[in-house]
Amino acid sequence: MRSDKLQPQRFEFKYVVHEEVALAARDFVQSYLEIDGYGATLPNLSYPVHSLYLDSDDFRLYDQTINGNKNRYKLRARFYENSPDAPIYFEIKRRINNTIRKQRGSVSRESAKDVLQGFLPSSTEIAHDDPKQMLAFEEFLRHVNEIQAHPKVHVAYLREAWISTRDNSVRVTMDRQVRCGPETRLHFSTEMHNEVRPFGDRVILELKFTERYPNWFSDLVRALHIQQGSAAKYVDGLSLLGKETVRTSAYQSAWL
Repeated sequence: MRSDKLQPQRFEFKYVVHEEVALAARDFVQSYLEIDGYGATLPNLSYPVHSLYLDSDDFRLYDQTINGNKNRYKLRARFYENSPDAPIYFEIKRRINNTIRKQRGSVSRESAKDVLQGFLPSSTEIAHDDPKQMLAFEEFLRHVNEIQAHPKVHVAYLREAWISTRDNSVRVTMDRQVRCGPETRLHFSTEMHNEVRPFGDRVILELKFTERYPNWFSDLVRALHIQQGSAAKYVDGLSLLGKETVRTSAYQSAWL
């Protein structure tokens, strides 16, 4: 089972860069951080990440980002592989002004569909022994019920992650091959259909920290000549797919 390296509260800065810049960033950050163990032995030092994003039928959470709401959130179920023994992580990702806050709870794959149908897991079904996880599930389901959220889009990518092993206060990630496809079923599979590539061949570079902004982040940005920008995978993916494509997928799923 994966250990949970969640940063519950952090600041993050995003840059959409070409592959040669990402490789230069790798050379730079390895002087300060260590490669995440999950990707250390994999091609391009990257492990797969899959997220099933939930939203209301009128795409309220999508619109919050499009409209630039200062305080907004996203709901997603995250998984890393197709193995029946691998847990599913349910996450609330909030943006409050410039701060990112996350709540997350994990359950067995067997129990995950019950959560998406609105049922709170029992303490024995939660994958990690942490009382905060039950609170995360309660909050997740509160939001789901409040806006009547359902699965909408499957987002997948390969993540290269560099971490500060001392206290997990600093992370640098590079997400490649970002793909987004309609998925309106209660379905946790790494397979995708009719996907789009909202960022093409470019890489999403993210600088993340929980406390003080590391001075060497400024050196990295200056050395690479990069500018901070926006890269919202769910929102950019849905914009490219189109709301009607997702609505059609939901209609077709109802007859499966």
